[in-house]
Amino acid sequence: MKFKRIFLMVLDSLGVGETLDADRYGDKGANTLGHIKEQRDLFVPNLKKMGFLNTINMDENNEVEAYYTIARPTNVGKDTLAGHYEMMGIECKIPFKTFNEKGFPRELIDAIEQVTSRRVIGNKYSETDEIIQELGERQLNYGSLIVYTSSDSDLQVAAHEDVIPVAQLYQYCERIRQITKREEWQVGRIIARPFTGKPRKFKKIASERKDYAIKPPHRSVLDSLKENGMSVIAIGKINDIFDGEGITKIIKASSNIDTINKLTDIMDKNFTGLCFANLSEFDSNYGHKRDVNGYAKAIEELDVEIPIMLNKLGTDDLLIITADHGNDPTFPGNDHTRENVPVILFSRNFKEPKRLDILNSLADIGATIADNFNVSQPLIGSSILEKLK
Repeated sequence: MKFKRIFLMVLDSLGVGETLDADRYGDKGANTLGHIKEQRDLFVPNLKKMGFLNTINMDENNEVEAYYTIARPTNVGKDTLAGHYEMMGIECKIPFKTFNEKGFPRELIDAIEQVTSRRVIGNKYSETDEIIQELGERQLNYGSLIVYTSSDSDLQVAAHEDVIPVAQLYQYCERIRQITKREEWQVGRIIARPFTGKPRKFKKIASERKDYAIKPPHRSVLDSLKENGMSVIAIGKINDIFDGEGITKIIKASSNIDTINKLTDIMDKNFTGLCFANLSEFDSNYGHKRDVNGYAKAIEELDVEIPIMLNKLGTDDLLIITADHGNDPTFPGNDHTRENVPVILFSRNFKEPKRLDILNSLADIGATIADNFNVSQPLIGSSILEKLK
């Protein structure tokens, strides 16, 4: 075992350029980090020293303090589940279904109304709180369920907590999860979205959000770690993504900064295994909303926290920074973008950090983690552990 603890931090949607198959997804020319950097003079001195900016063009930097490269996605699709699944060695050949163009089919809406005994309103695409402001008063008056979807493969259900208690909303979402296991309706996640407040001032209750994913189709590196007595600590939406499979400890987080704070808290604990965190606001708050300035500011806020993280790492710790897909805020529409992702690896023990060869799959990350802890290798991915010196 080279590293006792590995910290894997996913910068949700922070891609670094189009994939070889980007044209199949309509994403030719996408580059989340590259285009943000073009439009905003990013001040990220700490990430820069780790080779983060070099991942845009994969240019060589002989003065870096970490290994750096990019990984090319091989799972089909460009959503959260596809990226995280691949990262942990799960191959997906069929993309999860999305319904952001026309909404959900009438048959599914009828089935939802039948299992909940509630009228459904909405049934359209929305990435922001706009749909809750638009339909919240109607939901409040009639006790309906606001159903909508994002660019991801999801079905979101919103209701005011005064009309439908949060526990009851969860029950409805559990029933909806069951009926959406049919192949033609299968979405990646059902998301409960309780909200509060008064008309025109409604507000989602972020701490009460709950995701209902489907079970991963195959065993992952997380399962192998758990079965071999390792800790697998999930911060943020990681537990929801894997539907609890392979997780030993769940830590909720409400924002990027909250996630970082909880990650640094865990760095003070004594454990052997993996701490897996997702910084979701890059995607939800800035990528989907096409907010270049907000995205840039969030990257700079992360950069300020980097020294704190590095100072808490022990000599037998490894920090991996990566992403799951792209979401170029300069690109048309509000969808994710098919992009390669950065891979930064830092340890105090590294003697010759440098640029690594491009990884052929995000699964190489999971394979490296499995190799380090001497557990079963995933079905896909190749370890690069021996290259880290």
